[in-house]
Amino acid sequence: MNAYLPELFLAIMGFAMLAYVVLDGFDLGVGILLRGADEFEKDTMIASIGPFWDANETWLVLGIGILLTVFPRAHGEILGALYMPVALMLIGLTLRGVAFDFRAKVKAERKALWDKLFYLGSLLASLAQGFMLGMHIVGYHYTLANVAFAGFIACALASGYVLLGACWLIMKTHGELQHKARAWAAHALGLTGLGVAAVSVVTPMVSTRIFERWFGLREMFLLAPIPVLTLLLFGLCAWRLERLKIVKLADQPTQNAKLSPAWHRAWQPFACAVGIFCLAFLGLAYSLFPYLVVDQITIWQAATSTDAMRLIALGALISMPATLAYTVFSYRVFWGKAQPLSYS
Repeated sequence: MNAYLPELFLAIMGFAMLAYVVLDGFDLGVGILLRGADEFEKDTMIASIGPFWDANETWLVLGIGILLTVFPRAHGEILGALYMPVALMLIGLTLRGVAFDFRAKVKAERKALWDKLFYLGSLLASLAQGFMLGMHIVGYHYTLANVAFAGFIACALASGYVLLGACWLIMKTHGELQHKARAWAAHALGLTGLGVAAVSVVTPMVSTRIFERWFGLREMFLLAPIPVLTLLLFGLCAWRLERLKIVKLADQPTQNAKLSPAWHRAWQPFACAVGIFCLAFLGLAYSLFPYLVVDQITIWQAATSTDAMRLIALGALISMPATLAYTVFSYRVFWGKAQPLSYS
């Protein structure tokens, strides 16, 4: 077996999963926030993710597809241990898809039902993904303490998605909804920070190997930029959200009005939130490598044959650039403020 092929596919799978968490994370967050908006705001919120939400899930398919085809042994172990949360996540994602389409086609008096189902599907998928992350960190050992930890990470990841979604709305909307989104983001920032801190504390505790990788004298100095930059991004995000708070609604009454200078930098909280997720992912990836199941299955033990990986690599060389190009193109085309939906 060529040693570089499992590493290459691990990098591709990692990139796909990070892209999914960030991109689908913000539209899951918008779905969760739907509950706190009025009818007009809900239409604008849905419009802000309309061109993106379905394609964002492509990254999840790509990541899981690589796990299934390239690392079949680990796929069996992971999906077997996470059967129920995976099923709940798929139910949530399916419910979101159905609700998204039906809310645009039913009579006005029934739209509220599908809005609630879109919210429930988003919340269910987010909580399930957070629970899976928590159980992955503790090696799929179902003790009371581990399940409690996974439950907390489920809530923290959902809060992180709310942070991404609210910061997305700050960029994509204006007026009262934009100010609501700022408040939502400020409230979500704290629990997201607690979740990142919990993962940072628990991960070294589950494995001596991971502890030594972080707290050796040399490693502490080399890896110090990760927690330092994460703290700086949390502080910068909180500061930017506070700066936006002091801008009065009268400063930006309509989409075409001249905005206060503070709102010209409305992209900064979203950039900070994305940076936080990227750094958290980088730290977790460093902790777990080269294991797909903590201290049990390495990428080389889980990998399929070299010939199979070479064949799969041909497909990856086609599908991944195409997916990336479409993602960049769609975000470029639909950039700018979201317009309220019209059903006429």
